[in-house]
Amino acid sequence: MSQPERSHSRPLIPDFRDLLEMLPTMGGLRPALDLHSIRVEDRVEEDTYVLRAELPGIDVDNDLTITVHNGLLTIEAQRGEEQAEGGRSEFRYGSFARTVALPTGAKEDAIDASYEGGILTVRVELSKPEETRRQIPVRHD
Repeated sequence: MSQPERSHSRPLIPDFRDLLEMLPTMGGLRPALDLHSIRVEDRVEEDTYVLRAELPGIDVDNDLTITVHNGLLTIEAQRGEEQAEGGRSEFRYGSFARTVALPTGAKEDAIDASYEGGILTVRVELSKPEETRRQIPVRHD
């Protein structure tokens, strides 16, 4: 069975967060520029598209939403964390989102998601894409 079509296995332009990680910290400037994105890795295995996302410390039932619409899979999460130690407390919170384009042949009604050990895994069944190429006649006088 041939592999489903996929536009690129790796993006031509690196993710903005990856670019930020190449910069020195510059006295804490880099964390201020972080866009609260979700780090993901994706691949095609046989007839399944697999996406894994790092989402440690979230409440899956209350703070995670996954939607699919017109070939786009969107993951949205919220995180709130408080640490108190020796009369000092620190808060970290925020919303995170990531949208990825599904490969050609993705079955939007056949998506499965699981969460274990801080990793979200989304599996999407793929079908062999139908040939949609056709010749267009050209009108002329």
